[in-house]
Amino acid sequence: MTAGYTINVRGRLVDVSQPQVMGILNVTPDSFYAGSRKQTEQEIADRANQIVLEGGTMIDVGAFSTRPGAPEVTEEEEMRRLRFGLDIVRREQPSAVVSVDTFRPDVARMAVEEYGANIINDVSEGGITGRANVPLEPETEGDCPAIFRMMGRLKVPYILMSVQANLHDMAIAFAREVQQLRDLGVKDIILDPGFGFGKTLDENYQLLNNLEKLQVLQLPVLVGVSRKSMIYKLLGGDPTTALNGTTILHTLSLMKGASILRVHDVKEAVECVEIYRKMRG
Repeated sequence: MTAGYTINVRGRLVDVSQPQVMGILNVTPDSFYAGSRKQTEQEIADRANQIVLEGGTMIDVGAFSTRPGAPEVTEEEEMRRLRFGLDIVRREQPSAVVSVDTFRPDVARMAVEEYGANIINDVSEGGITGRANVPLEPETEGDCPAIFRMMGRLKVPYILMSVQANLHDMAIAFAREVQQLRDLGVKDIILDPGFGFGKTLDENYQLLNNLEKLQVLQLPVLVGVSRKSMIYKLLGGDPTTALNGTTILHTLSLMKGASILRVHDVKEAVECVEIYRKMRG
């Protein structure tokens, strides 16, 4: 069961004790699921509107594919793509909660200061990795990552994703990193166990099986399993055939305490949440 969590989005409290659906909008030409790639003004506008019309309460905009083997994208190009995309999203859905998927401090600053991004979604665990399993900065015990310092300045909710392979190491790292963020004045922290990042197929499922144990950290948990390889490597197929498996994993995640589902297929995820809420009474 999801605990009674809220996050402060520019003075508006968003209740994530009722599970929320975050729709993915990739302004990239190479994200792992082709259906999520939006390049033109019309495509981006249509996707932003679709997310909200289908019941999504958050839009996660990404401009740098972090899939394994993805090509490097310069900071300038990432900013260019985001400026193009965020301008359209803000025009089409001015009241939507907008999350920006980046691990670069200056990109985060630009998104928040120029476009009012509400949440920063960092898949690097504070700079440990950028693209899947590609190190950016050495992992150290004492140093405070640059993205953490930037979040202390920006004061918006922050999604901290783990690249640790198991729950034990993840919990230890999360506890240390959350304290670093708290010391910098970051008040709203969302934990993402990082399915598919630094984990084998078996490790992904072991983590999901024990997901409720992250509740000990008393922070909302975001789950991003949508159409990922942990589904189709087990069942066969590819991302285009992984919707049924995604829905099953979303249901299990909700039962184990997930507060936010980050998804490609918003309508199906919203239906998952509605059925889960009905079961809870």
